[in-house]
Amino acid sequence: MTLKTYSTALGLTFTATMASADSVDGWGRGFGHMFGGGYGMAGGLMMLVFWGVIIALIVVAVRWFRDNRPSADTSSDALEILKSRFAKGELDEDEFRRRKDVLQD
Repeated sequence: MTLKTYSTALGLTFTATMASADSVDGWGRGFGHMFGGGYGMAGGLMMLVFWGVIIALIVVAVRWFRDNRPSADTSSDALEILKSRFAKGELDEDEFRRRKDVLQD
């Protein structure tokens, strides 16, 4: 190995070692964003609280929209069932009229 090759290999090794030992990230605050930069465990805890609140708001919004949608008219459904039972012969005419009057009141 020549001296030039040896010095080039040594220089590349030294540069790679120094680059990997650099503790400053792209933001200039040390190791990572969550636990570094002077925030410690509070930074990680606040991140969990933030995402917990966001997820809770999404769940509440979905439930609210699901519960407040317009419901189908149940009296017309009951009348359709009554007509179906009358057509099948399960009810006689007097029973059909009596139940129909109750539903329409």
